[in-house]
Parts: sequence; C-alpha cells; structure tokens
Amino acid sequence: MTNDIETLLTALYVKIDDELSGPRWTGRPPVLTDSELVCVAVAQALLGFTSEAHWLRYSRKHLTGLFPYLPQQSGYNKRLRAALGLVKRVIRMIARSSDFWLDDCWIVDSTPVPCGMSRPTVKRSELAGWAGYGYCASHSRFYWGLKLYLVCAPSGMPILWALADPKIGEREVLAAMLEVDAGVTAEHDGILLICDKGFAGRDFETLLGAYGITMLRPSRKDEKARYGEPMLKKVRQLIESVNDTLKGQLDLETHGGRSFAGVAIRVAQRILAMAAAIWHNHTTNA
Repeated sequence: MTNDIETLLTALYVKIDDELSGPRWTGRPPVLTDSELVCVAVAQALLGFTSEAHWLRYSRKHLTGLFPYLPQQSGYNKRLRAALGLVKRVIRMIARSSDFWLDDCWIVDSTPVPCGMSRPTVKRSELAGWAGYGYCASHSRFYWGLKLYLVCAPSGMPILWALADPKIGEREVLAAMLEVDAGVTAEHDGILLICDKGFAGRDFETLLGAYGITMLRPSRKDEKARYGEPMLKKVRQLIESVNDTLKGQLDLETHGGRSFAGVAIRVAQRILAMAAAIWHNHTTNA
C-alpha cells in the first residue's frame, strides 16, 4: 500500500461522504459505512485482488489503519452487490467533478468481458439468458460472456457505460445508452464521437445528429475517405489504452462474477477505480 493510494482513498472517502451523504439504511446503521465500503472496493481493484477472501485477509493484516472494521466474506459480498446503484452514482459524481466532463470529444468502444471458459460452466451458469457467445476480432477468439461498452473522454474518464449480450448490435446498444442518459448529451453543445467501423450506418448517424453528436470514424472499403479520417490513427490509441488499463491493471477479464449482480458490481468496481485514479491524478497534477 503506497502513500499515493492512501492519499487517493482518503480523498475519495471525503468526496463521497461530503457529496453523497445521507443514510441508505433504516434502523441501526452498519459498522462499515457506504463511503468506507466504496473505498474498500476501489482499493481491492487498484491492488489487484480478484479473490475477495484473499483481499479481506490481506486488508485485516495490512490496512487496519484505513479500515478498522471489515465484514466477513459473505457479508462483504452481499454489501458490495447491494451497492451497485451507489457505485454507479459515485462514478458519475467523480466524472462530473472533473474538468474532463466538459470535454466535447468522446470516444466509444466495446471490449469482451468473458464469464466462462468451458461448456459445463455455460450450462449451469446463472448468467444464462443474459450472457452469450461473441467473437473478439482484436485477439481472434470466441468467448462466452458479455460486452462492455464504454464512452469516455480522451483522458479515459468514463462518461457512459453498459454491459450487453455480444450478439446485440453495437449501434443498438449505443442508441439505448444515449436514450437512457439523454440528459448527459443535452449538457453538451455539440459532441464529436470517435468510433470504429462497427458503428457505421446512415440511419444511426442520423440518430446521433438528433442528439447533437457528430460521428468521426474510419471509412469502409466501399465508400470514399471520410472527413477527418487521418487524425483517427492517433486518437484510436487512447481508447485502446483505456481497455488495456481495465484488462491489464484492473483484471477486468478475471472478475470472478458468477451471477448478474456479481458481474455488474465487479465491472462497476473496476470502472470506478479507473475513474478515481484519473480524478485524483488530475486533482494533484500528477
């Protein structure tokens, strides 16, 4: 546990406690507050613990100064799954409180979130009916699980995100995301959305225009070169670095979730950890 992470967790705790204060519980409040629970989840993701049992054992030995009380594994798991709405609110709060929220250039991409590696797992998994088979062209592999759709600023700060069945079209998922969070796009006066060829479509581009969004993407083989295409080679590396951070440093593909709530909170946990790190680095000019 470095001093930098300790400072990040302290700043995050104060931020959550100040801006999202208010009881979520009726009756006697829990010993571990909501603000502390979110900070524990962020610390787990930043320190690379995919096993909750190993994480709690490590925390009780090394992090008693930051977290005097930690529940047992079953209690921590239940609290964390029940806090999905809270974690999503914190992600949005962190993004809004940064200068990156005002950026009118957005980048969108999707990346696989595998949830099973064998046929018996697929048959008995609680994710059946939600997860599905998909193909990852970047790594030339098939997988069973979900797709994470992430809309972020060039800095990597998450703006919108969603999990969906890999068989659902990319344009359909992004259209649903924009419909659900129409208020977010309304806050910006003209958005430049950078995406890949998978989002190409005349009707979809017209739909984006209704939200005040201009699409910038590579041209297909059967069409002329699009305006602004030469600049995409440099910008596309930004979203690739975001995906690499989620997978390489925050272990997105080894999340360990086995149910709808389990996968959702573990993905949200990693997105929050990335957002908190970006927010803290920007705040401290790191």
